[in-house]
This record gives sequence, structure tokens and C-alpha cells, in this order.
Amino acid sequence: MKTLIIAEKPDMGRSIAAVLEPRAQNRRTYLEGERYIITWAIGHLVSLAEPDQYDARYKKWNAEDLPIIPDRFKLWPNPRTRDQLKTIKELAGRCGRVVNACDAGREGQLIFHLIIQYLKIRLPADRLWISDLTPETIRRGFEKLRSDTEYDPLTRAAKARSEADWLIGMNASRAFTIRHRALLSVGRVQTPVLALLFDRYKEIEAFKPETYYVLRASFKQAAGGYNGLWQGDRLTDPLKAQALADKVKGKEGRILSYEVKESKEYPFRLYDLTLLQREANGRYGFPAKKTLDVAQALYEKHKLITYPRTNSNYVTEENLPIMDKVLTMLQQTSYGQLATGADRSRVHKGNKAVCNPSKVEDHHAILPTPKKAGTLSADEQKIYDLIVRRFLSQYYPPAVYSNHEVLTEVEQERFKTKVKQQLDPGWKVVQEETKEQDKPGRSRKKKAEDDEEEEELIVDRSFSVDKNAPVLCREAEVKEKTTQPPKSYTEGTLLKAMETAGKSIEDDELKEAMKDTGLGTPATRAATIERLKQVGYITLSGKKLDITTKGCAAIELIRDAGVELLASPEMTGRWEQRLHQISKGAASDLDFMDKVKQFASLIVQKVRTQRPAPPSLFAEEEGRRKSGPAKGRSRGSSAAGRSTSERTAGARSMARTGAASGVATSRSLTAETESAASRQPELLGPCPRQGCKGQIIEGKRGYGCTHYREGCTFVIWKAMPEKKLSAAMARQLVTKGTTGKLTFKQPSGQVRKGVVVLRDRERGHVAVRYES
Repeated sequence: MKTLIIAEKPDMGRSIAAVLEPRAQNRRTYLEGERYIITWAIGHLVSLAEPDQYDARYKKWNAEDLPIIPDRFKLWPNPRTRDQLKTIKELAGRCGRVVNACDAGREGQLIFHLIIQYLKIRLPADRLWISDLTPETIRRGFEKLRSDTEYDPLTRAAKARSEADWLIGMNASRAFTIRHRALLSVGRVQTPVLALLFDRYKEIEAFKPETYYVLRASFKQAAGGYNGLWQGDRLTDPLKAQALADKVKGKEGRILSYEVKESKEYPFRLYDLTLLQREANGRYGFPAKKTLDVAQALYEKHKLITYPRTNSNYVTEENLPIMDKVLTMLQQTSYGQLATGADRSRVHKGNKAVCNPSKVEDHHAILPTPKKAGTLSADEQKIYDLIVRRFLSQYYPPAVYSNHEVLTEVEQERFKTKVKQQLDPGWKVVQEETKEQDKPGRSRKKKAEDDEEEEELIVDRSFSVDKNAPVLCREAEVKEKTTQPPKSYTEGTLLKAMETAGKSIEDDELKEAMKDTGLGTPATRAATIERLKQVGYITLSGKKLDITTKGCAAIELIRDAGVELLASPEMTGRWEQRLHQISKGAASDLDFMDKVKQFASLIVQKVRTQRPAPPSLFAEEEGRRKSGPAKGRSRGSSAAGRSTSERTAGARSMARTGAASGVATSRSLTAETESAASRQPELLGPCPRQGCKGQIIEGKRGYGCTHYREGCTFVIWKAMPEKKLSAAMARQLVTKGTTGKLTFKQPSGQVRKGVVVLRDRERGHVAVRYES
């Protein structure tokens, strides 16, 4: 009997057929040859059923029906692709074996298994696991087919992820929507991502600009001239700044020190999907979804790149011969000069910056394939060009720089000069265009160790000073500057924040576990951002992502309900950690699902007792949605600081009604504490002091109670001999009495692990408890 091959998309199916059955007959929805029948899934033909497909009463959203926790999850066909599902069923009846040729990853595994589960296909199954769709790779993949049962742990992880997201999304969204009479979408990944945007918005809103002054001097020596920045505490008094300028102008000085150090800058890592999306957003303004769609077309349709939905920046030894063929192919293209100038000896199994099998799991980094590019769209050419140039850069030496640092003294005032001289461009010749801030002759601002601003001049000509010769301060100029607020997220910077979200977690063990996961996966991050746009939580303004009133309200309500874990990277991080363990056979999917069901029930219980939000909270957002977006409004800065936006009005509405609605807002507490008068305090939790009804908020030196005027003396000081306490640690101490596991560096240099515990609930004294 014939073998049925189920690919994920039609293009993939046709690529496989061209290799295995070049004379196959085209039946529109499948291709049939002598040995194989090749068809495709067109994405998700089958998904988990909606609640009303279990029981008609769930069509109406009633609090009494929550939580909805099925004993057994039902599957439901996509009504738009029923015919394709029927085709697969009929074809399976004519075959004796089936091959899962869906994308080689967790989601591809899910798509295939939902189909065969729904259609009750009982055929023996094999798994095709390949990273590109070139004929050679397809042929080699079918020579090395493995039984699909070997991927059972991955299948269990895929189903657990799908069912767990359903439980949290369905129950939390319904619970919050019913309680607050406004459509509120809640999800395991989308909600923590929204919280990132909300917290950044709050930082920007609370920011108060400060004016300061920079003194720059021009020096002359017989050997030439150079500029330097005055060194000292930040100048906030214009008269003092001008007095310093007058003091040194026209005076003779001396060079206190002159150091020259050589440095090397190695090629950037090969692309994973998130890195490619970030680069395309920064360079071309592409949304994450657009980059993914274009990369998918380059993979499926054109066969020009390897599998794009990867989280790895490295390759294995098996990839090295193919990379060599790619380099040879590129010599016959418009990249010929760069490919010919490449040094093949630089990419080998000992080069861990490129070949590192320990950092490759399901898929290696995105690479060009040995196929020569044909006609591409403008957007396809841009993404392909990024991937090819990143690939070629690995075959070039590091860029070499000579770093000059001069310390000049005039009238007891010191000035620092930093110059970066390019000695050899190395791999940077591969870059089509040098970044603006890296062009010779440009000054680049840098942050010094003390967080003060420094300037570094980049030059491609020789630079030197005579350390022993005197200098003349020809000019001294004072420039007025203003501190800038944190930058709004773009899709590129948000993708980076999603990828590194685990770094904000205080628990060291979880932080370590999350370092390779973050929020979502490379394949789902773009969809998460699109979802936030669709539900009205965020809008795109140029490259900036702006959070709406509704988005702000959603996070406020979730945190106030006592299920702030929903808005934290911690939960999704733990999930991804456990799902990864399940996929490797190291954890039980049944135990995982039991905990998810318990959490879904807890969410419903917490929201049920929450006070409903006032109708006015969502009225403005609803009105704007119906009438269309207002033009000419922004959240820009003015001389007095940030201007008020349409979102701020909704936030103020929440503040005014906070006490009645139970929504914890920071504005309503601003006047209650002098220590946090300069910014909006965040509520960390109820005061642990017995009988006190206050809330703990952050001050300049510690975390104190809002009822300090009434005599509450509870305060947790930030400064400890062993560690500075962050707001996240203080929140844990207030709510749980202990932090998560932390690392403490001893005076001897030894590192020990332990926790900080709340020793005195009346006064806030804390202590470190080390592991034995």
C-alpha cells in the first residue's frame, strides 16, 4: 500500500513531492505518485472546541458556570477547511502508513496529532524532521525517518500547552469580562507582555525631566587638536557651569594620563527568529508578524533559507558542509565579491561562536540554503539580504580598534577624551551600510560605570597626543541638556524584552531556568503582539507601541484581583520550563495539567469577590472605538514634563473611583507620603503590622507604610550589608514573609545562596537566612 505524507502547507507538500514523486498527478488537494500520496494541513484543520460546543448554556457568559474545566477536551474542525480534512480521511483509507511532515517543532507536532486524533487514523506513523526544503535535505530526511512514537514526549508537551492555554484564557477572560462588564482578554503570554508595556508607560508617565549642563572644552597641541568633557558631579546650576568655562578658557593645561588599548569586535551571532525580527523592525520598521511571514515565504515558497521558527543562534557539525556549499553558491551571485573574500577556515567545529551543538535543540540558526535566489519581492529581498550578510560575516576576521583615553587638566579642572580609531574593519565590510552612530567622525554617547554620560569619537584616521607637551584650552562651551524618559517600546525592543523577561525575576533558580525561554516562543511572539493590537490593548504609532486605557485597566484589575501572577513573567516562565521538561520526558503532563486546573479555579474565585470596575472606566475607550481614533494627540514631552494623553484620563478615572471599585491605583496615594512625592508609588501589599490598614509603597531609602502619619513605624530599608532590596523583593517580604532564593556575595568573594526573611512584622526588620 502507499504511504500518506501530511505536510503543514501546500508549498511544503509540493516541495516534497518534487523530490519523492516528480511524476505525481496533481489532484488539487493532494499529489499522488506510485509510492506516496502527499497532502497538507493548511495550518490548524482541527482545534480545541469552544465552551458552547460542550454545552449550549456556555453561549451566554455567566459567572455561575465558571470555572469551565472539561473532563476530556473535545476537538472541533475548522469550518473553512472541512473539505481538506475530509480529503485526508479518504486518503488515509487508501494507505498503509502515514508520515508527519508538518513543521519540525512543537506546533507542527500538535497540528498533525490533532488531525489524526479527530479522524481516528490508526496507521503506523513516521516523523520527518528537517530544517530546510532543499531537495538534498528532503531526500536525506526521508532516508532517516524515525517512528513518530519517539516524539511522544513532544506531543504530550504540545497538547498540554494547548489545553493549559485554553483553560487559563477561557476562564480568566470570561471571569474578568463578566465581573467588570467589559470585554477583557486574558492570556498566559499576552497578559505578562501587556504588563511590560503598562509598567514602561507608568515609568514614562512618572518621569520628571531635569535640566543639566555639559561643559565641553577644545584643546590644542602642536600635534593637533581634540575635545574633552568636564569631569565631576552633574552640573545643574548654569552659573556654576559658565564660571567653570570662563575659568579654563584660554588657559594652559597638561595631560595627566594617556592610555591606548586595542580591542576587537567579533561578528554578531547568526540569526534566530527573534533576533531577525528585532533587526528588521529597527532597520525597516517591519512588524514582527511581517518579518515572520516573509521569512516563512523564503523558507516554504523559495527554499532560500532554513527553518525560520528557531530559537538558536548556532549550528552543529552536520551543518558545516552545507554552509560551505552555500558560500560556493554565493560566489556566483551579487554577493560574489564578499563570498570570494571570505576565509573558509574561520568556520569550523572548534569555533564555538558559530558551531555549538549544546545550544541547538530542535533547530539550528537561520541560514541561507545552497539554492540561488530568483525573483524576490522588495521585502523578501531585504530579509534575505540580512540573513546572507549575517552568514557571510562569520567568515571574516574581527574588527580591530585602537581605543584612546586622554585625561587633561586645566586650572585643577579635569576633562576626559575618548577616541575609537578603526584599524581594520574586519567583518564590517560585509555590512551594506554602517550604522549611523558607528560612522567615522561621529560622536557616540555611552553610559559610564557611574551612569554619567560619556562621548566617544569614532575615527578612521590616526589619532595621538603628546603626553609630555603642554596644551591650550582654546574654547570652553556650556550646553544645556535635559534628562530623557525611558523610551516607549517598539516591536523590536518589546521582542527583546519578551526574550529576556526572566531576568526580572528575583528567584535565582527560576531566573536560570528561564534564561532560554522568556515570554512565549520565537514562533508565537509575533502573534502575541498582534493579539494585543486586535483586542484594543495597544496601538501602533509610527514605530512606537502605545498602551490604551483599556490595556492599562486590564493590568490594574488583574493585579488588584490578587492574581498578579497572571501578569508576571514568572508564571509563563514556569510553564515553559515544565513544558520543556515534559517534551524531554523528564516531567508528567498530567501533574502539570492538574496544577493548571487548580490555578484556573483560583482565578475565578478571586475575580468573583472583586468589586466591579466603574462603568466610566471603559466608557471613553468605547466611545473612541466607535468614533475612530483622535488625530494629533500624543504622549510627548513638554517643558513641564510629559503631556496628558487620552489614556491618562482613563487612569485618573480609576484613581478617583479606586476606593469604591477596589482597583489599586497609584495616583490616589500620591499625597499620602512625602517620601514618594516625586513619583507615583506602586502598592506592594498590605502593611504586615497588626491592626494597620495601610499599604506598603516605595520611598527613596526604603519601603514604608502609607499610614505613617497615623503613627505606623513599619519600614523595610533598601540598603542591607549583603544586598540591596528591590521592589520585587519587598513585595515578596510583605506578602509572603520571605524572598525567593537569592545569591549573596561575601566580603571574602565567596558566593552563598539564601533568602531574606521578614523578622519583625511590627517594625520591618529583615535578616538573611543562608542555606546550610
